[in-house]
Amino acid sequence: MEELVVLEISGVKRGETTYLAAIREVSGGDLEEEDHPAVIDAVLGEFKDVMPQELPKRLPPRREVDHAIELEPGAKPPAKAPYRMAPPELEELQRQLKDLLDAGFIKPSKAPYGAPVLFQRKSYGSLRLCIDYRALNKVTVKNKYPIPLVADLFDQLGGAKFFTKLDLRSGYYQVRIAEGDEEKTACVTRYGAYEFLVMPFGLTNAPATFCTLMNKLFHPYLDRFVVVYLDDIVVYSNTLEEHVEHLRTIFQVLRENQLFVKREKCSFAKEEVHFLGHWIGRGQLHMDQQKVRAICEWEAPSTVSELRSFLGLVNYYPRFIAGYSARAAPLTDLLKKTQSWDWTPRCAEAFEDLKRAVTEDPVLRLPDCSRSFELQAAAGQRGQRASDSAFSSYRRRPPHFPEFGAAPHTRARARHFASGHFPSHHPHTATLCSTTRTATWHRPGG
Repeated sequence: MEELVVLEISGVKRGETTYLAAIREVSGGDLEEEDHPAVIDAVLGEFKDVMPQELPKRLPPRREVDHAIELEPGAKPPAKAPYRMAPPELEELQRQLKDLLDAGFIKPSKAPYGAPVLFQRKSYGSLRLCIDYRALNKVTVKNKYPIPLVADLFDQLGGAKFFTKLDLRSGYYQVRIAEGDEEKTACVTRYGAYEFLVMPFGLTNAPATFCTLMNKLFHPYLDRFVVVYLDDIVVYSNTLEEHVEHLRTIFQVLRENQLFVKREKCSFAKEEVHFLGHWIGRGQLHMDQQKVRAICEWEAPSTVSELRSFLGLVNYYPRFIAGYSARAAPLTDLLKKTQSWDWTPRCAEAFEDLKRAVTEDPVLRLPDCSRSFELQAAAGQRGQRASDSAFSSYRRRPPHFPEFGAAPHTRARARHFASGHFPSHHPHTATLCSTTRTATWHRPGG
């Protein structure tokens, strides 16, 4: 089945709006009810209140973690003028403001704060209301709570046989703004000023707040049978019987904390699941073919901004590309502030090389931490590479003994897989030493 997707592109020329139409394939699973084992259907029926068609028309409860906005001492309330919008955007703005008012998520504001609103188009075409809080964020004290490392989350899923992915429905709107900080969220539109009572998109500390909340709620089960990345929750198990019990446990946590799931974006009891731009299952990690296709169809960039966008997409998959840092070096060098734009044949070759590399579609086997590991390291004049469960690479200035530098890099990148000594292999062992010995050498003429 196919659907027509119309994308709006603003800013082609000042004052103009352009639309781009494209047809994309839609899998049947996007539109039809999935088939599940009967025991999974029973769990879904038991917790159907956790999966409503829309969020309840009421504020979420106060929790241990609400979103606080602490300003730097002496900061003045930032206020900006509204942005201009195209007629379709204004129509959508009116609709979304009405929905937010009806739900009680916003209220009219007379605060001295004011941030303009804009829209971000979601992957399936609809518009997400965002607030340009850059001025507010600049004077906000930053919350350094750590966001999970994606590679760590993947490693936890390696041995599982069944996966369920849960997506919270408008997850940010299920978190309250801390009492007294509501006025700081004030936004300005053509139709008036409003302040949020729930957490909007665009606040600098919003991801940290969300991670804090999720980690507190699911702390007893993290890395046992659930991993969480912002509003994406993956439940994983070795057997279907375990999976049923794990699902009940997670659904009960959601119910007790009045958190709601968007069922149409969830996958239940699958042997393979799409998570953070990858497909995971059967102990393996695959690239998302839609992203691979986008990389392969990317035209040669003509500006730093276009190059940064391309590398941002490729950077989803550095662990799939052997020697990635060295192969991307001609391109990443162009991003340096001291480097002027010069698209040389070497840059064009590196660009095409990265596109070819993702089409090779290597399958990465996720680590089984109950087994021992053997590491391989190699080095060249442009970079060094390690191989354990995936590719790892970095650049360095060419030393006289590059393999010597590759070994510490390899061990540093893979040390979390081993509690002690483990064997490693290098193509030029004469230049290397055992981890229990100290090696010294002198540069020629040094």
